[in-house]
Amino acid sequence: MKPSIAAKLDQLSMRLDEVGRLLTTENITADMDNYRKLTREHSELEPVVDLYRQYQGSLGDLKTAQEMAADPEMREFAEAEVSETKTRIEGLEAELQKLLLPRDPNDERNIFLEVRAGTGGDESALFAAELFRMYARYAERKRWQVEIISESASDLGGYREIIARIIGNGAYSKLKFESGGHRVQRVPVTETQGRVHTSACTVAVMPEADEVGEIVLNPAELRIDTFRASGAGGQHVNKTDSAIRITHLPTGLVVECQDDRSQHKNKARALAVLAARLKDKQTREQQSKEAATRKSLIGSGDRSERIRTYNFPQGRVTDHRINLTLYKIAQIVDGDIDDLVDALAAEHQAELLADLAVD
Repeated sequence: MKPSIAAKLDQLSMRLDEVGRLLTTENITADMDNYRKLTREHSELEPVVDLYRQYQGSLGDLKTAQEMAADPEMREFAEAEVSETKTRIEGLEAELQKLLLPRDPNDERNIFLEVRAGTGGDESALFAAELFRMYARYAERKRWQVEIISESASDLGGYREIIARIIGNGAYSKLKFESGGHRVQRVPVTETQGRVHTSACTVAVMPEADEVGEIVLNPAELRIDTFRASGAGGQHVNKTDSAIRITHLPTGLVVECQDDRSQHKNKARALAVLAARLKDKQTREQQSKEAATRKSLIGSGDRSERIRTYNFPQGRVTDHRINLTLYKIAQIVDGDIDDLVDALAAEHQAELLADLAVD
């Protein structure tokens, strides 16, 4: 183990002991916020320190076994013990490195998912609908809730744009690498000569912002317009100005919501989407600064980057960031995207481990 990693683990061990002492002091519950903070810190430190103490114990076992190997009568047994202990130490070291990786504070959050048609006209809108269905089916497999915030349908049944809130533990951790350009290659339903066309959509996955404190929306910087909703919704929609359009003047970001009959609910939903977009904008700007010093294949946050191609004639899906090709397009578009999600997460973890080794 690198000395810098061992030193960090020693510090965490001392901090766990300190937090443990603080939690046993009198009147610790007088300040409940501080008590909760210390309790959470203790629960986060404990598994890391427990594993480190197992690692230290195994180092002691290794030393004992190596000393035993000097005795001719014990050599065979001791050499087997040395080999087994070294394997255990390697496994513990790998687990410790993973536990030391920086955690994304947004990983457990709900998300806002936005899918927009790009180049390709009606075919792009149809592909946008298929992409949204893919994510909705994936959410269904995870037992997450999908709540449509806003949608703009195309003439042939696709979507020019659809925004949804996905509610589920760890939703952002699973889907955060889906942001970017998605390309489809196939024969469109509107094509009469059987030629393969290429169309594109963009996907944005944004963690939901905390309701209080994280993103402050200054009312003076918002222009809020009401208008009559269009499309499906019955007579009520056509008689009242229930739809909401919010413009964030400093950035020019615009959010519309008209899916609910209640103007109040539409406004609340639109404000939640706007807060998520502003948080996402801040995150991507930070990632751009980091990318200047370290090139990251995963999660660069560049919406214009083509990340994946869905080739229907060949039955394949290729993720260009990690050069992964899977020949199971029917299952993938039906929501079976675990192989893609897990491979992207593993690549990201490998990058973080490489950074940890450099540091």
